[in-house]
Amino acid sequence: ITQIKKLLPHSIKMALKLAVYKGDKYTCPFCGYNARKLAPIGYDFPILLEKKVVGAGTRDASCYKCGSSDRERLIYVYLRDYLKIFDKSKKLNILHMAPEKNLTQSLLKFGFHSYICGDLFTEGYSYPDHVQSMDVMHVPYDDKSFDLIICNHLLEHVPDDKGAMDELYRVLKDGGKAILQVPISLTSPETVEDFSITDPAEREAAFGQNNHVRIYGQDYAKRLTRSGFRVKQHNISDEYRKLGLNKNEDIYIAERVSN
Repeated sequence: ITQIKKLLPHSIKMALKLAVYKGDKYTCPFCGYNARKLAPIGYDFPILLEKKVVGAGTRDASCYKCGSSDRERLIYVYLRDYLKIFDKSKKLNILHMAPEKNLTQSLLKFGFHSYICGDLFTEGYSYPDHVQSMDVMHVPYDDKSFDLIICNHLLEHVPDDKGAMDELYRVLKDGGKAILQVPISLTSPETVEDFSITDPAEREAAFGQNNHVRIYGQDYAKRLTRSGFRVKQHNISDEYRKLGLNKNEDIYIAERVSN
């Protein structure tokens, strides 16, 4: 059977997989695929289970057809149904750091006035043409340039996260909103970080991924307020059970209040 699978064209294997997992329990908002279950993703490092880290760890959370994750679908539906950015004028200026494939395609298609995608280019990786090399510590735009910032699971990679938060606050307009998601421990009152840990294997054991430098705790919102943000938390998982969202993942909306 293994040898036969190797000989089958990718399109045939995909069609078979989608037929096997077709059902009515979940619906992907990006590709519309209806599934009986979601595909497994994430890492199984013990620290993630020990600290009950939301937004990390192994879980059934990926669409079999387009590969969208629970984290990506959460942001999309919040933008669509709560911020209603697709119902408004296209004049929004948006900054999207480390953009996810399905989410960025939806935003690109809509044709906003300005949709800037940035990522810290790493040797050995390829990036789409619409993504520019950008360090979150030094965003190359003027103060108060963006109405909306999307930064999904990036800050846990940045040693000076306060500096990154300050920079995101700087380029956000008065009244603007930033969606700033990170992995968060449900059991740790405070964020856990140790910058003496630099070995990839040791980081996996301590933080659950070899390029993470911390595990955020329940003080995450407070850390954002140090940069000037007003922070609101929402949990919308019960409203969208068919989307396969993580029931424990809140969405963090950091606002820059007009002076």
